[in-house]
Order: sequence, then structure tokens, then C-alpha cells
Amino acid sequence: MVDYHSTNNQSAGGAQTYMEQENDWDRDLLLDPAWEKQQRKTFTAWCNSHLRKAGTQIENIEEDFRDGLKLMLLLEVISGERLPKPERGKMRVHKINNVNKALDFIASKGVKLVSIGAEEIVDGNAKMTLGMIWTIILRFAIQDISVEETSAKEGLLLWCQRKTAPYKNVNVQNFHISWKDGLAFNALIHRHRPDLIDYDSLRKDDPVTNLNNAFEVAEKHLDIPKMLDAEDIVGTVRPDEKAIMTYVSCFYHAFSGAQKAETAANRICKVLAVNQENEQMMEDYEKLASDLLEWIRRTIPWLENRTQEKTVKDLQAKQEDFRDYRTVHKPPKDINTAWHTLEGAEKGYEEWILSEIRRLERLEHLAEKFHQKAAIHESWTDGKEAMLTQKDYETSTLSEVKALLRKHEAFESDLAAHQDRVEQIAAIAQELNELDYYDAASVNARCQKICEQWDILGSLTHSRKESLERTEKQLESIDELYLEYAKRAAPFNNWMEGAMEDLQDMFIVHNIEEIQGLISAHEQFKSTLPEANKEREAIQAIQAEVQRIAQSNGIKLSGANPYTTITPQSIDSKWEKAMTMVPQRDCALQDELNKQNSNDSLRATFAAQANSVGAYIQAKMEEIGRISIEMNGTLEDQLTNLKDYQKTIMSYMPEINKLEGHHQQIQEALIFDNQYTSYTMEHLRVGWEQLLTTIARTINEVENQILTRDAKGISQEQLFEYRASFNHFDKDHSGGLKAEEFKACLISLGYDVENDKQGDGEFNRIMGIVDPNSSGFVTFQAFIDFMSRETTDTDTADQVIASFKILAGDKNFITADELRRELPPDQAEYCIARMAPYAGPDGVPGALDYMSFSTALYGESDL
Repeated sequence: MVDYHSTNNQSAGGAQTYMEQENDWDRDLLLDPAWEKQQRKTFTAWCNSHLRKAGTQIENIEEDFRDGLKLMLLLEVISGERLPKPERGKMRVHKINNVNKALDFIASKGVKLVSIGAEEIVDGNAKMTLGMIWTIILRFAIQDISVEETSAKEGLLLWCQRKTAPYKNVNVQNFHISWKDGLAFNALIHRHRPDLIDYDSLRKDDPVTNLNNAFEVAEKHLDIPKMLDAEDIVGTVRPDEKAIMTYVSCFYHAFSGAQKAETAANRICKVLAVNQENEQMMEDYEKLASDLLEWIRRTIPWLENRTQEKTVKDLQAKQEDFRDYRTVHKPPKDINTAWHTLEGAEKGYEEWILSEIRRLERLEHLAEKFHQKAAIHESWTDGKEAMLTQKDYETSTLSEVKALLRKHEAFESDLAAHQDRVEQIAAIAQELNELDYYDAASVNARCQKICEQWDILGSLTHSRKESLERTEKQLESIDELYLEYAKRAAPFNNWMEGAMEDLQDMFIVHNIEEIQGLISAHEQFKSTLPEANKEREAIQAIQAEVQRIAQSNGIKLSGANPYTTITPQSIDSKWEKAMTMVPQRDCALQDELNKQNSNDSLRATFAAQANSVGAYIQAKMEEIGRISIEMNGTLEDQLTNLKDYQKTIMSYMPEINKLEGHHQQIQEALIFDNQYTSYTMEHLRVGWEQLLTTIARTINEVENQILTRDAKGISQEQLFEYRASFNHFDKDHSGGLKAEEFKACLISLGYDVENDKQGDGEFNRIMGIVDPNSSGFVTFQAFIDFMSRETTDTDTADQVIASFKILAGDKNFITADELRRELPPDQAEYCIARMAPYAGPDGVPGALDYMSFSTALYGESDL
């Protein structure tokens, strides 16, 4: 069916559906070894560019993610969030659980995972692993890229096109063949860092040199690892799109980060200029106080006390005292040299407490794990000895003995599976003994009891199996014929019951093809009846042989066949009943065929008129869309032309009425589908009404523009400019912009609402102005009002901290080299001289605390 909303709604929902479309990655393309090679190299390099921040890397992308540990670490690095604690076991279930934790985290970010399961990743499935990494790259490296449009892929492509537009021989239209000659990569680098590339010296006919030049410069100067091979790209007819997109996205993030750093440096310089005037005030501060020195003298021995405790609870009490000291007693005091001595003792004390806690937690964890596994094992073994020593098989029939034997085999499998738990229990007990656990005696006693019982269970299991197998052989010789009858009677009886159900089944068809399919299937069924009758006679012969053998050998049968309740009499009765249903089914199918031939003629008549009307509506919808965007002349001229166009459309109404007549005939015949057309009457009615509504809305918009122009004193040229921007993002021609469309419009006008941290707050502020009722819909009038009264922004302390964080590469500390690289020399040295050393656990030698510095800095600026 044709949906008149589909064309317009695709762009409006692009931001929401793009990830779902891209997640459905093309598995057929992965079968191409050249593409798979490119993706493997690119994705591996991309993963290592993030994993190196955690001090590790991968060598084989499908092997190194199998246990889920590095996959979870990768997600933590690129997201900045903590995932659930991984399982450290080496069993398959531990690996699957770890991978599932990673996949659940990806899904929690709104990503639809298509046909990617933990089992495939654990099994080292290369295609599934590459698909999963591509999904991660899309979500965390590409999805948030937005340039005018909301689609990440389209946004990245538009960014590339704009950045490379001034360069000769560069025409970026896609993410494959447009990059083969290497000029586009060099143009991107030259646009942002002209000092690194001599673009005019590059030749279009030397792609390998161009590519290698760009890759080497990016790796050496931009910290972008080499993810592609020049020879692979040049030697492939169509380079892999996913590999190119992944590599290009690194350029986007690298250069966008440089622009943010420049803005941040300017902001810091402005605040530092004011702060430098207050330098003299800081020199007069009295740093040492006698009472503080006395307090430090008393505190250091307490911090150096290393008396061990027996339990985690006792040591945690010490830790709580330490936290009270750090949060209550220490903060009000301030000094330099003595304070550093105190902090050294403080750090040593804290490390000792943490070390002792880890040691005791390890012991308690092992003990708890031992008793937990022991309890589970003891619960499982409860009653097993009594079960293995019973002799229930001595009074059982053959079927009952077989059931007991199968049950025993299942028990043997269960017993073997529990062998690993017994070994784990023994291993944990051994480790507790090696670590000198205080209650090792009770652990050893319990472990010994478990091992002795395990040996007894093994011996009893072997004895019972021998008894069951011996009894089974004694009973099998008198039961073979019954078993043969049951094996053949059951499927034949099921076939007959199924055949009778099919012969009596009500059928509902909607076209000739469906009824012809039923007739063909029925004819095929009738052709199998002679062979089925032979099978029926063979089954009856088995039962006759049973009776003959029993009579000739004086055997008294115990009753019915123990393997089946199907009797020879029930088989014959069902066969006779099925044979009477066959001709009845023939008549019913022929009647329905006649009916469908009549309905098909009505469908064709309706379809011819519907296809004509649908094409007309579709053409006019596209035409009015172009008219509303491309209208020229004064607003009054546009209004006159639109009203004339409306009269032309209304002259088509007789054709709509004619189609309604054909539709009435279709309904009276209860026809609900039509293979000759994709249109339905409901869609055409909606399309017709939408066409009329669109024309009326366009007329109303022009009238409103006239009123707006006259009321606000806006020139017609300004109004046209606003309208052009507004229309560009009003993809569904609804007369308003959704939140994401409005955000893209603001970006196109130069508003910085794209950053995760500041962008959301700024964008929410603007939305509060243009959409005070939180309807999620921005009208053209609200858009014009906003453009006329937008105000400027001021710097805040939080903005200064955020700016320092940008210069620091998103770390919680900054180094002297980073300050000297990003700030003017005098202001860089000013910061270095006044920033305190960074005391956080993630710091490095020479790390400086810019957060406390910025807070104090901004307070002094206020002074």
C-alpha cells in the first residue's frame, strides 16, 4: 500500500531510526574477503585506540573478545561509565554472562541489536563480532555527529563535503570510492592543519602516495592510529564503507576537539587576566599556625599505627574513623610543608587499611564461597544413596526397566557434571589452608566428608547400572514384536488423524492463487492414498503375527500392547472414515474456485481506477510540495496563484466519486485484498483529504506570513530568509519543527547546541523560550520571535572548569605541558605556579588540580 506520509516522515524520524537501519549490517558484504580484511584491520585499530587508555590492546578481534572481559573494558573506556562486575571464571557460562553484560549495556543506550547473540561472540564468530564492533562504533563515535541534519551518517558526510569543498579534484559523495585517490583525506588535514600537508604537491594519479601521506601525518601529528592500508583501498573496486566511516569519524572528533580547545583557551585567558591583578593579595596569606602543627604532630603517629585486626568489621571501623578524620578534622586546616608530611602518613595509613580489607575480604569471600558450594552439593547428594541402593527393577516390566535405565543414565550425566563442583570445593579448601584461615579445621572436616561420600556414590552408581542392564536383557526377547507394532502404528495413526483434520478443516481464501494451491495440495494428498493403504495392511500383519506366535507357543498375553493404546480396530475405523471425506472435500474446493474467479474480475476493475487516482494524488502532492518551497514573487502574488491551483485540483472530484462506486462493489463482495494495486480506498481518501488540506494550509501560511510581515515590520527579504531556513528542516511540511529538527536548524545558524554537557542545557533554555508549553513543536511564529530577541551569554566558574577539562583531554587533572601548549606563555606559567598537585587516584606524576584552582580563581575574579 502507498503511504502518503512515508516520504515526508523519513527525514523527521531520521535521528531515531538511523541506528536501527545501520545496525542491520550487511552480512553478505562480509563474505567478501577484501572487505572483511579492511573491517578487521580498521575495527581492531579503532578498539586499540581506546583500550590503550586502559593499558591493554587486542591482537585478534574475534578471539580477544570471546571471554567478554576486554569487550566490557572497551565499553567502559568509550562511555565513561562502569559496567557490572565481570565474572572471572574460565567456563563457557562465565564468558557468555560477561558478553551478555556488554550487549545489555549497548542495548541500554538505545541500540537495536539484530541477530547478535553472546554465544556467537564466545564461539569466535568473525562476522558477528565485526557486526557488534560496527554497532559500537556507530553508537559511540558516529551517532552524535550532527551537521544541520539529524542523521549521523549524513551529518558526517555533509561535514566532509563542506571541509573539502575548496579543494581541487575532491568531490566527496560517499564513504567508499570518493576516498580511493587519497586526496579527500589530505584535504581534511590541510583544511585544519595546513602546516602538515603540502596539498598542491599531491597528484591525483598517485593514490598510494596520497593515502600513505595522509595516514602517516594523521598518526604522527593528530594521534589518529593507522586503520587502513593504502594498497587495500586502491586494489579494491569499492572500499569498505564501514571502515572508511570509522576512520573519517576519528578526523571529525580530532578536529572538533581542537576547535573546542581554542575556545576554552580564550575563555581561560580572559579570566586569568583578571585574576593576575589579585596576585599580591595571595602573597600576604599566613600559611603556618602553631596549633595546626601541634595537631599534625599528634595525628601522624595515629596514621602510622598498623595494628592488625581479625575481622573486616573491625577494620572497617578503623576505616570509618579515617573517613571522619579526612572529612571532619582535616578540611578546616591548611599548611604547606607539614601538611605534605601529614598527607604522606595519611596515604600510607589508607593504603594499609585497604590492603588489610582486601586480604580479609578475600578470606571471608573464599570461606563463604566454600560453604555455599558445599551446601549446594550436600543438598544435591541428599537421598542419593537410598535411591541407588533400592531394587525397584526386580518387579518392573521391560518398559519400566528401560525408563529406569534412561533415568539412571541421566543421573550419571548429572553426577559427572557435579565432579567439577567437588574439585572446586577441594581447591577452595586447599587455598583457605594455604592462607591460614582461622577456621580451617571445620572447613577440612566438611571437605573430607564430601569427598568420602562422593566415592561411595560413584561405587553405588556403577553397581546399579550393572543390575539394570542385566534385567533389561532378560525382558527384551519377549517384547520386540510389540515394539515394532507401536513404532509403525503411532506415525500412521497420527497421519490419519492429521488427514481427517485437513479434510474437515474450514478454509478461507482471498484470491484464485490460494484456492488453486489448496486444490493442488488436495490432489497430491489423494495420490498418496494407495501407499498409505499398503502401510495399514503391513501394520495389521504385525499384530496378526503376534497372535500367531502367542497361540503356537502357548503364551498368555498380559493385555494390550504396553507401548501403545492404538488398536487394529481403531486403525481400520479411522481409515474408512477418511475415505468418505475425500469426495466431499473435492466438491467444496470446486465451489470456492468459482467464487474466486468472480471476485478477481471486481478487483481488476477497482485497481485500474485506483492506480490512476493514486498516481494523480501522488503527483499533485509532490507538486504542491515544490510550489510551497519554490514560490517566487510577492506574498500577494503567491496567494493568488495558490487559490487558482486549488480550483484546478477540485475539478478532479468526479474521478474520486467513480472510484467510490467501484469500492462499494468490492465491499459488497467481501473482498479485502487486491493484488492488482497497492492502493486501498482508505489510503486514497486520506491522500485526497491530505492534498486538499496541504493546499489549504499552504494558502493559510502565506496569509499568516503577510500578517507577520506587516505586524513585526520585517522586510520581505528577511521573512523569505527565515522561511527558507524553517522550510529546510520542516521535512514533513507540518508547519512546525520537532525538537530535533529545531536543534539542527539552530546548528545551521551557528548556535553551539551540539556538546553533550553544555549543549543540552543551552538547547533546553532555547526550547523553554520557543515552546513554553513543552509541546515538543516549534511554530514559525515562535521561531521568528526567538530570532529577534536572542541575548548573549556570560562566563561562569563551571564554564572555566569545563574549559580546563577540554584542554586536559577530558581528564580530571592537567599537566604543565598541556597548559604551555594551549595557553600564552605568561598565563600558562601563572597557572603552573599556582595549581596544587592533583591528589586523585587516577593522577600521573606532575598532574595539577585545575578544579580547585578554577573555583578559587573565579571567586577571586568576583572580588
